[in-house]
Amino acid sequence: MRRVGDALVVSGYRLGWSAVRRLPERAAYALFDRLADAATARRGHGVQRLRANYARVRPELGPDELDDLVRQGMRSYLRYYCEAFRLPDRSAEDLRAGVRVVGDGALREELAQGRGVVCFLGHMGNWDTAGAWGTRELGPVVTVAERLRPEEVYAEFLAFRESLGMTILPLTGGGDVFAQLRGHLTRPVVMPLLADRDLTARGIDVDLCGHRARMAAGPAALALATGAALHPVSIHYEAVDASSWRTRVVITFHDRVADQASGTTRERATAMTQQCADVLGTAIRAHTADWHMLQRVFVEDLDLQLRHDRAAP
Repeated sequence: MRRVGDALVVSGYRLGWSAVRRLPERAAYALFDRLADAATARRGHGVQRLRANYARVRPELGPDELDDLVRQGMRSYLRYYCEAFRLPDRSAEDLRAGVRVVGDGALREELAQGRGVVCFLGHMGNWDTAGAWGTRELGPVVTVAERLRPEEVYAEFLAFRESLGMTILPLTGGGDVFAQLRGHLTRPVVMPLLADRDLTARGIDVDLCGHRARMAAGPAALALATGAALHPVSIHYEAVDASSWRTRVVITFHDRVADQASGTTRERATAMTQQCADVLGTAIRAHTADWHMLQRVFVEDLDLQLRHDRAAP
């Protein structure tokens, strides 16, 4: 049964990559809006988790306002997939027109000096579009991808992202990923790392919008190990104009975070990660619907799940 289920998942992704690319643009986005609304109405586990996360970062919202925000969030989340399926067909001109960039001057200066840059990203907006833009407008992009199940889906996403010009390293099963990333930072590369959810046992607890959250230690650790600049990066959607259904991706490169240069390496990495979390938290509150966090990220929720797993027979 698992093999049958895996085969259905793989077929679904392949259908998306082929069929959605053939739909007219407006029809494709309208279809994914309907899919998002249907998923919201079903209130499955992912939708409930999204609502719980939104409730933590936007405590001032009432139940109806929160429900509307979740609906917007699911539409933004499905827009990401619609754009991802159609991204390989976008020309360089179309991609450039579909992205607005803020604050990239300091990063370009680092690259021009022959130094790599580490970017601390949250699951916001469309990071694949941002990566594709970066490979064409900034320089080589090197990043890490979580292994998905089934393996065939991971292979499809790997091939997709590599077709956009990115170098992708597997988070697990591919050797010492930290050493590999460190090696890439000996040259002028852009290294965007999704870090607002820890996928290892080495996460760093930080304050995010007034709540403890667990984030990845990798970006700060790499910056400390190599001397590379560490920049928080936020991504969100904006309407092209007031009368249009089209949106574009806004990529904001925030100021380089400072190394306090005192204490243990772990303490320095924690301080740098907290600075990134502060920037990310502000962006999340401003563009909450574009934060696609359908998993547990807050420590209280993670501890609750751990207690539940330990109590399970």
